[in-house]
Amino acid sequence: MAAKKGLYPSLLSADFAHLGRDCRSLEELGVTDLHLDVMDGRFVPQVSFGEPLLGSLRKSTSLVFDVHLMVEHPEDRIASMKAAGADRLTVHAEGCYHLDRVLQAIHDAGMESGVALNPSTPLCVLDYILDKADQILLMSVNPGYGGQSYIPSATGKIAELRKKLDESGHADMPIQVDGGISVKNAAMILEAGADRLVAGSGVFNGNMADNVKQFLQMI
Repeated sequence: MAAKKGLYPSLLSADFAHLGRDCRSLEELGVTDLHLDVMDGRFVPQVSFGEPLLGSLRKSTSLVFDVHLMVEHPEDRIASMKAAGADRLTVHAEGCYHLDRVLQAIHDAGMESGVALNPSTPLCVLDYILDKADQILLMSVNPGYGGQSYIPSATGKIAELRKKLDESGHADMPIQVDGGISVKNAAMILEAGADRLVAGSGVFNGNMADNVKQFLQMI
C-alpha cells in the first residue's frame, strides 16, 4: 500500500478522453496513488463516475485507487467498489448512520478505510473510531465541485488534528487534505501537518508533468 506521505492526483479534473494515458504518465512521474471522487447527486449536488469507470481503468494502471465516496449510505457501495478495483475507501462521517460499522465492513472487504470530514464538521466525531481508520481526510473546500478555492480555516484544523493524533497514540495516522490545493499553498498545508495532498486542477491544469514534479519536491 502507499507510503504515509504523497501526492494524490484527483481524477475529477483529468481529461476523460485520455485517462489511461494520463495514469501511465503519472506512474512514470513517481505518483503511487490516484484519488477518485464518487458522487451520487444527493450527498453532494453533482454526479461524477462510479464502478464501471473504476473497473475499466483498473485494467490499465497499477496505481493505488484511493476512492472518496461522497454518497449517502456508503455501506451499499463497499462490495461493488472492491470488485471494481478500489484499494482504499474513504467515507464521510456525515453520510454514515453507523460509522464504526461501515469502517469495519470496509476492512472486512479487504480494503483500507478512511474517514472524511467536511469543513464545518468538528474533529470530536473521530474520538471513538480512530482504531478503525487508516487515514483521515479533511476537506478544505465544501465537497461537490472541483476548482474551488482553499478555505483558510482548514490550516488550523489540520494542525489541530495533527496534535490530536500525536497525543492520542495515532502519530502514524496519515492526514489527507482535499480541496483548492496548488503548488502555491502546498508547503503551508504540509507544514500544518498534512501528509497526503489531493490535487485536481493543481495537477491537471497546465503542464501536468511540471506540476507533479513541483508537488513531489515539497512532499
